[in-house]
Amino acid sequence: MINNKSLARELSLIALGLINDKDNLDLDQRQIEEIVDAALDSLINHCREELDNSEADLENASQSLLESELKEDSTSSLEKVRDEIKKAFYKIETVMNSLSVILDFPKLIVAGNQSDIRADVNHKISSTLKNIRKIDSVIDDVMDGWRLKRLPRIDRDILRLAYVDIYFLNTPIAVACDEAVNLANKYSDTQGRKMINGVLRRLQTVKAS
Repeated sequence: MINNKSLARELSLIALGLINDKDNLDLDQRQIEEIVDAALDSLINHCREELDNSEADLENASQSLLESELKEDSTSSLEKVRDEIKKAFYKIETVMNSLSVILDFPKLIVAGNQSDIRADVNHKISSTLKNIRKIDSVIDDVMDGWRLKRLPRIDRDILRLAYVDIYFLNTPIAVACDEAVNLANKYSDTQGRKMINGVLRRLQTVKAS
């Protein structure tokens, strides 16, 4: 299951993606709240789509299994379909575990003992927007042969959140980097993941020095 900190970090990433980082970033609390709500809707819809896709994959694999069993010589095909079934079950289980948390998130953020989740998201977004020039400058300095502005937006925001975690929220470096890698694994591509890993290692070195 996704823990509150990880959920807040993922929601912050989605929220930042809804903000044009080339526009005026001096947003008030009401504007940030609206963006967080939009990000929450986006995250819930994404999870629903993933669940629908998983269900479709499962149905297709089940149909293939039934068709294979009707064939006279289908041992190899049957093994292949069974493997697809296992993968589909694993995928749908993973999505449903995440979905069970995400769909309860609106209830969590209004509950008294869960207000820290929304506060955490708001703090991450506000800290990123208010310090974005400094954040981008430091990240630029540790990039080897690249500029931050050349990276896809999602990769820039993953790195920005990692910086905020490490330098503004006093999150342990190992935790912040692990969380950034998890976000990269979910939202970035192979090249982006490699780039993010490299920048995170150099950020750790700078922080430790």
